[in-house]
Amino acid sequence: MSSFAKKFAQLSLSDQRTILIDPRVKAKIGKWKPFYKRLTDFNFIAAKINHSDFGVQSLIEDYDLINDSELLNKPEYNAEQVKTLKLIQGGLRLSAHILVKDKKQLAGQLWGRMQHFDVPEIQAMLKVAKQQQVLPWLRPLTSNLISPGGSLLLTLSGHSHSVSAVALTPDGKKVISASFDNTLKLWNLETGEDERNFKGHNDRVTALALTPDGKKVISALADNTLKLWNLETGKDERTFKGHNNRVTALALTPDGKKVISALADNTLKLWNLETGKDERTFKGHRDSVTALALTPDGKKVISASSDNTLKLWNLETGEDERTFKGHSHSVTALALTPDGKKVISALFDNTLKLWNLETGEDERTFQGHSDWVIALALTPDGKKVISASFDKTLKIWNLETGKDERAFKGHSGSVTALALTPDGKKVISASSDNTLKLWNLETGEDERTFKGHSDFVTALALTPDGKKVISASFDNTLKLWNLETGEDERTFKSHSDLVRAVTLTSDGKKVIFASSDNTLKLWNLETGEDERAFKGHSNWVRATALTPDGKKVIFASSDNILKLWNLETGEDERTFQGHSDSVRAVALTPDGKQVISASSDSTLKLWNLETGEEIATFTGEAPFECCAVAEDGVTIVAGESSGRVHFLRLENV
Repeated sequence: MSSFAKKFAQLSLSDQRTILIDPRVKAKIGKWKPFYKRLTDFNFIAAKINHSDFGVQSLIEDYDLINDSELLNKPEYNAEQVKTLKLIQGGLRLSAHILVKDKKQLAGQLWGRMQHFDVPEIQAMLKVAKQQQVLPWLRPLTSNLISPGGSLLLTLSGHSHSVSAVALTPDGKKVISASFDNTLKLWNLETGEDERNFKGHNDRVTALALTPDGKKVISALADNTLKLWNLETGKDERTFKGHNNRVTALALTPDGKKVISALADNTLKLWNLETGKDERTFKGHRDSVTALALTPDGKKVISASSDNTLKLWNLETGEDERTFKGHSHSVTALALTPDGKKVISALFDNTLKLWNLETGEDERTFQGHSDWVIALALTPDGKKVISASFDKTLKIWNLETGKDERAFKGHSGSVTALALTPDGKKVISASSDNTLKLWNLETGEDERTFKGHSDFVTALALTPDGKKVISASFDNTLKLWNLETGEDERTFKSHSDLVRAVTLTSDGKKVIFASSDNTLKLWNLETGEDERAFKGHSNWVRATALTPDGKKVIFASSDNILKLWNLETGEDERTFQGHSDSVRAVALTPDGKQVISASSDSTLKLWNLETGEEIATFTGEAPFECCAVAEDGVTIVAGESSGRVHFLRLENV
């Protein structure tokens, strides 16, 4: 513990408060150097985050004082130092959603985001951060997390399932998100805080629409209903029933009095928000209606459908005035230009099209995504469009040239929805990785082929002599192959579901198979006999790891836990609990004393094998898919579903 930390801990709470509020006090009297020193001091940063009266957001707000008029006019004010403070603030903001839940990850997050910055104060801050760690921690060896200064500004984390829709309040300060976890959330974009939860849905929320005054929100559910919510009170004011199929999209008239719903039964409905009545049904599509867009005057609506067409409807008469044909795939999203003269459509074939509403002509096709486009948003000037795709990226396109001007990468799951801030400078994206992100728009030989399985192969294990290989398949079997001849020497059948993981005992005589039927089996490779079944997981086993002595095995499961089993007795000796999502991979340190687990909850955890205690945690940007420990026992390599690879070092173990 540093002298600062020791002295700080001995102070009274009131004296601690005085020190922690110091940047604001110093700023008010116009002192630049003390202000700068505090906000580049790791000990100060850690103390403020850990103090019960302050926290991450209070610290982030301190950095905003660099724009204080008194400081700006001081002769010692330094523009380069301002850049440094903005980088540190940006790093803290990017990690805020993690630090709110786990303050112990401060050092790891700063190292993962900032060690590549060649700034003396930042390097000094990181050095102190390393020195101050007395407990075991996972230190990134490279800047393996998203760095400050880029397009990503903030991540909002809190939903327990995919985020399906987002809507911004008119002032651009808050955003409402809808999720497949059956809830809505109201977020503050300045603080990143979840201000209100709207609970009451009994099914997935599929779409959202905000009233023009920003006081109410309509949500669509997979149970075929709509709900009207009061944003100030959080109350459910009205439920709209009458649909006979799920609602896929919503659009509000400009006066906020009526809402149009798009349905999977090929129709649209017009609802009166005051009376709750269904005023009109629009029929004409031959397949599900997938998206809606209202003309600026609120008199017409464009619908997109899985029948590969768009239709222009008159809301007063209910007539289908024009059908736009030319798509070869389902239309997934729509966006109208501000003048109401053109519409952009997104397709299942990964492209976008620009249509002229007056002539019905297809003016331009935009190609570049590697998976289908699910959402669109136009910039206020109508010159550019942002697209969200299942390829996990967003792209900004120039409508005049058709060029892809920028790609935004950072989500670990499909991007499902978009919302632009009123000034057109930032965009919020929602994803199946359960998060929302705020972005700044400006700123070898095949020697042999082994055929025999009837479904794809999920795991492999080599015998110690390197002459044979065992394969596991989704056809519920395992096969023993001779690498020299390519022959299938033995097939192991017994599992009632997909085989997902294979582990060989150290002598190469036995093999453990993990299956989606929630069991593990120990097989004798020479006899082909099933010697033992291990039961105890409530969900399928994803990964296994053998202790160095070959006597015990660790199983990782989709039930979010790890289990340690004794191979001789078949007993479940220990359960490791702490992950909030599936454990996808495990790796043992060479001495067999610690185990690393990689999870879909985007964390790596270090465990003590003897006690079952969680020693350290590191949170990445996306679900972890794999992990490995080097022979030195302290270097960890882990891979994310995003494609990012992390290199970390076990410290203080």
